[in-house]
Amino acid sequence: MQFIRSLYFTNRLYFSLAALVCLFVVAFFIPVLLVLAKVAFGVLLLLTLLDLLQLYRNKEGVFASRSMQEKLSNGSDNDIYLYLENKYNFAVDAEVIDELPFQFQRRDTVFKARIPAGRTHIIHYTLRPTKRGSYNFGAINVFAMGKLALVKRRYKFAQNQEVSVYPSFIQMRQYELMAISNRLHEVGVKKVRRLGHSSEFEQIRPYVAGDDQRTINWKATARKSDLMVNSYQDEKSQQVFCLIDKGRVMQMPFEGLTLLDYAINASLVISNIALKKHDKAGLITFSDNISNMLPAQRKADQVRRIMELLYNQKTKYQETDYERLYATIRHKIKQRSLLLLFTNFETLNGAQRQLPYLRAMARHHLLVVIFFENTELHAELHKPATNTEEVYTKAIAQKFDYDKRQIVKQLQQHGIHAILTPPKDLTVNTINKYLELKARGLI
Repeated sequence: MQFIRSLYFTNRLYFSLAALVCLFVVAFFIPVLLVLAKVAFGVLLLLTLLDLLQLYRNKEGVFASRSMQEKLSNGSDNDIYLYLENKYNFAVDAEVIDELPFQFQRRDTVFKARIPAGRTHIIHYTLRPTKRGSYNFGAINVFAMGKLALVKRRYKFAQNQEVSVYPSFIQMRQYELMAISNRLHEVGVKKVRRLGHSSEFEQIRPYVAGDDQRTINWKATARKSDLMVNSYQDEKSQQVFCLIDKGRVMQMPFEGLTLLDYAINASLVISNIALKKHDKAGLITFSDNISNMLPAQRKADQVRRIMELLYNQKTKYQETDYERLYATIRHKIKQRSLLLLFTNFETLNGAQRQLPYLRAMARHHLLVVIFFENTELHAELHKPATNTEEVYTKAIAQKFDYDKRQIVKQLQQHGIHAILTPPKDLTVNTINKYLELKARGLI
């Protein structure tokens, strides 16, 4: 039974059989060809048996395994490796089917490989999940063909693996490495000139090109006969809270991810950078009620705690209650903090309804409202209108785009910082704003 389940015929064998059938049909009208047809059938049968013998004389002719990280990164390309070992004494042509989790909705993961005798072959591919949660990988199916490629033997390796998809820790590590090596400008993070310094003096050191000339210490310069400057230490231990709206306005998708998941990924990155800058990072998630609140701290495991909290976020996309958010912040956050509010406003009226609560938050904290450009509208704005319907569509798109710009102006008029950003640039624009506020000494 196991033999029958593992045995498959190749297209080459089917084509050969089809040709034989045709030959037998022709032999019915031309009897002299009947002998040739019988001989051909016998040869094909013999070759098939030889191919079967080659494939089945080894109990385990091929071995396969899958290698990946224990966790996958949401919205990023994750590396998956398939290791194929050929235990036959001849090269094997193989088709490999990896059973992927249903969330990917992919049926094209069929790989072809030629594995030399006694060697190992590695297949590499990437997966980009777009939802957090648990993913179940199934078996690895290897269809090995013999030298004559008439039959295939199926090997099935039960590599059942349950893997969790977390907020984009790959993106977090990329920004962290770039920050360490001073290469953040490569991804669009701007170098912001410091407009002032904290009152905490650190040391006197030699002047280097680019130092603020106002920090030159003339007395030390006279003693050393060389330009010396006062060095000041960045203000540390400021509280940075990411406020993530889980309401219906964050359900809109962009390149597979919802706006909520973009906000979650950006929150993980900015929290990690804030901790590297010696600030305290905290988190609040909310919709019609307050879902979670993680106090701002600088503990060694704070990034892990933030990541776990973000991973477990679930929502029904209800209407957001900003009044309850304000009450929670007023009651729970006593120290003046930087609040990075990730939300979305599609209309000016929608923003104006929440403006009283945003103004109340801004009176006690430094508030930055981060919301999203509608990239579909931008496509309509730049597309020429050729008929009446397209003229109306373009006019509506212009109205919505105008409202977005007006929201930014209204927030700024009330002393609230605002970022209007495409989803793909969310992380970079948030980091730029954080570094700008640090450079200006506002936090």
